[in-house]
Amino acid sequence: MAQPCSGPNLPKRDLLFFYSISDWLGRPFRRRRLRKSLPGPVWRSNSRRQQGFRVSSSKSELQSRCLQLLEMEDLSSDEIPTEAKKSKTPRKRKEKESALKQKSPAEFFAENKNIAGFDNPGKCLYTTVRELVENSLDSAESISELPVVEITIEEIGKSKFNSMIGLVDRERVDEKLYDDYETAKAREKRLAKEARAHEIQAKNAALGKKVKEPQGTKVIKGRGEASFYRVTCKDNGRGMPHDDIPNMFGRVLSGTKYGLKQTRGKFGLGAKMALIWSKMSTGLPMEISSSMKGQSYISFCRLDIDIHRNIPHIHAHEKRDNKERWHGAEIQVVIEGNWTTYRVCRAYCILQSKILHYMRQMAVITPYAQFLFKFVSDASDKNVTIRFARRTDVMPPVPLETKHHPSSVDLLLIKRLITETSKQSLLQFLQHEFVNIGKSYAERLIGKHLQHFCVSTLLECALLKGEMGPDFNPKMAVKSLTSQQIVRVHQLFRQAKFDDPSGDCLSPAGEYNLRLGIIKELHPDMVATYSGSAQVFEGHPFIVEAGVSVGGKDVKQGLNIFRFANRIPLLFEQGADVVTRTALKRINWNSYKINQTQDKIGVFVSIVSTKIPFKGTGKEYIGDDITEIASAVKSAIQQCCIQLKTKIVKKMQAREQQERKRNLSKYIPDATGAIYDVLKEMSQLHSSKKKRYDNEDTELLGKVSARLITKETLREKLAQHVEQVDYEMALEYATQSGVSEEPREAIFLQSLEADDCFIDLHNPIFVFRLFH
Repeated sequence: MAQPCSGPNLPKRDLLFFYSISDWLGRPFRRRRLRKSLPGPVWRSNSRRQQGFRVSSSKSELQSRCLQLLEMEDLSSDEIPTEAKKSKTPRKRKEKESALKQKSPAEFFAENKNIAGFDNPGKCLYTTVRELVENSLDSAESISELPVVEITIEEIGKSKFNSMIGLVDRERVDEKLYDDYETAKAREKRLAKEARAHEIQAKNAALGKKVKEPQGTKVIKGRGEASFYRVTCKDNGRGMPHDDIPNMFGRVLSGTKYGLKQTRGKFGLGAKMALIWSKMSTGLPMEISSSMKGQSYISFCRLDIDIHRNIPHIHAHEKRDNKERWHGAEIQVVIEGNWTTYRVCRAYCILQSKILHYMRQMAVITPYAQFLFKFVSDASDKNVTIRFARRTDVMPPVPLETKHHPSSVDLLLIKRLITETSKQSLLQFLQHEFVNIGKSYAERLIGKHLQHFCVSTLLECALLKGEMGPDFNPKMAVKSLTSQQIVRVHQLFRQAKFDDPSGDCLSPAGEYNLRLGIIKELHPDMVATYSGSAQVFEGHPFIVEAGVSVGGKDVKQGLNIFRFANRIPLLFEQGADVVTRTALKRINWNSYKINQTQDKIGVFVSIVSTKIPFKGTGKEYIGDDITEIASAVKSAIQQCCIQLKTKIVKKMQAREQQERKRNLSKYIPDATGAIYDVLKEMSQLHSSKKKRYDNEDTELLGKVSARLITKETLREKLAQHVEQVDYEMALEYATQSGVSEEPREAIFLQSLEADDCFIDLHNPIFVFRLFH
C-alpha cells in the first residue's frame, strides 16, 4: 500500500506546494499532520518564496501539479486523506446510537414477576395453582356447567429433572464450593446445641412439664438444590378454539376477560406468568390439551414463550381423537417451587399449607364445585389426596358485561369510546355508550335541536342550548368533537348528577351458597349470613356478603377472618385489608354476647364488583380508604351479629333454664321426704283428736292416712311444679331480653340430577325447587 504524504517520501518543495494548494482552494487540511511530516526548518519558514518556488495563479496548474505528485508517490484516491478529497457537500458526522430502548410486555413482567405474585419459589407454586384453578372455574361457569376441577402437584427430584432435560448427574469434586458445606467446627457446634436441647426436653418431661416438639434440622438450600414440581389442572369447562391456544398462553396481555364486568382476573397474566416462570426456572415448555363441546378432536399444544418478542414459540400443535367426547382443558407445567414454604405451624396437620388453605376457602365460596387435590411425592408419607365434595347444584348467575357510568370515566376512556363507537351523533353516543343516560337526560346535557322549535323567550333559548354550551348540538358528529369539547364533556360528567348503576350485572355467591359452604367446611355450632343490596363507589356497583360463625372444626380461638374478592380467596397481606380492620376495630363483639378472645369466631366477607379497588401490585387486599366499602362491610357484619345474638341469647336462656331446673330437681327428694313426714305426723294427731284442723286440711290429712298421698305422689307434683316455674321464669327472661321470636332453622336440599327440569326460587335460608 502506498504511504500517505510524509516528509521522508516527498521532497520539501512538494510538501509545501501541496499545503499551498489546500489553502488556496479553501479546503481544510490537517496542518497538525503536515507539521509532523515536514522537517522543523521547513515548517518554521513562513515565506514560500524563500524556498525557491512560485505559487501559480492558475487553479488548473495547481490541480495538475497535485496529481503529478500523487502519481509520483503511487497514491490512490481512496488513500487521500478525507479532508483533501472532500467534496462540496459538508462532512456528515457519525450519528450517535439512541439511548431509547423498548421492552416487550413479557420481558417487563419477567423482570418484575413480583407484580403478578411470583415473588419466590414458594409463592410461585401457590400462585400457579391459584391462577389455573380460577381459570378452570371461569371456564365451567361460562357455560353453566357444574365445575369439576382436578389439581395434581407432583414433586420431581433432581435426578428425575435432569433426565427430563437430558442432563447427566455429576458427583461433587470440591465440597467446599457448595452452599450446604459444613465445616467440622460448625458441625460440632450444631451437635452440641442439639444435645443441650434434648437434655432440656428430658428434664422437662421428668418434671411433668409441657415438652415442645423438636424442630427439624435446618438445611441450607443452594440454587442448584431447588425443588421442581409438575402442576396439572384439568376441568370440564368450555375449552379453547384450536387456533387461539398459542396466543392465549404465549402472548402476555392477551385474554378474553377484558371489558367492564365482574371477573376473577383482568390482566391476562395468570397462565402466561406460569409459563414465563417455567421458562425462567426450568426451561421446559407448557402442555395444553383442550376440547370444546361437540368437538370430535382434542387440541394438543406444546409451547413456550419468546420473552423478548412476546410471541408464542410452538413446539407442537396438533389435533387428536376425542373418543370419550370430553370437553374442557388440561394444562401441565413444570416449575421450580417450594411446597413447605407456607406451612403455618408444625403442630397442625398438612392442611395448614397455604395451597390447601386456598383450596378450602375456595370450597367455601363455591360449594357447587367439586375439587380433587393430589400431592404426589417419592416419599409416601408426604402424599396427600383431598376431595372437596359438592354440596349443592345451585350456581350463581353468569356476570354480565355492562356499560360505563358517566362518573367513572376519564378523558382517555372517553376518547377511546368515541373512536370505537358505531354511533354517528352525539345524542346517540351518550344514550348507548353509558348507563343511566336516557334520551331526555342527554337532551338536557346537550340541548335540543333548534330547527323545529320557535323560541319566544331568552329563557327558553337557554334551556334549549343545554349544559354543554352553544358549541354542541344533538345531531353533531361525535367523531368531530375537538379536544376542548371532549374536556367539556368530561367536566360535565364529573359535575352532573346521575342515577347510581344497578347491581344486575354482578354475580355474588349468594347467601344460600355462602351458608352452605361455611357449614360444609367448618361445621360450626351457629352461623348467620347476610347479603346486602348493591351500592356504588366511584361509579362502580358492588355487593357485600357476610357470614359469621361460632364454633366449628379446625378453628382457633379468637377471630378467624376469611376474605373474598370476586369470589377469590385472599390469603396474604391480611392486616391492611378493610375486612380485617373492620372486624378488629369497628365491631363491639361483647354487645352481641360474643367473646372475641375465647370464642371460636369465623368472619367471612365476600365483595363482588366490576372494579375491585385492590391495593398493591399483588392484588391481595382491599384498602381501608374507601368509605362506601368500609361502611358496607361493617353493616353486613353487624347484621350477622344481630342474628347470632338472638340465637346466643336463646342458647343462654336454655342453659340457665337447665341450670335452674337441675338445682330445683336436686332438692325434690329431700323436700318430698320432709313434707311427707310432716303430713303423716299431722294426720296421726288429727286421728287421735289431739289437734283439730280445718275442713281443707282435714281432707288432705285423710288422704295421707288412707295412703292416697305418698312420697311418690308428692315427688311427681313437685317435679311438675318445677317445670311450670322454670317455664314461666324463662318466658319472663326472654321478654325482658327482647327475644320475640324463635330462631330460624336452616333447611338444605340434597343435590339432584341435572337432567331434571325445575325452577329455583331463592331465599336467604332455603331454595324452593319447583319441578315441571
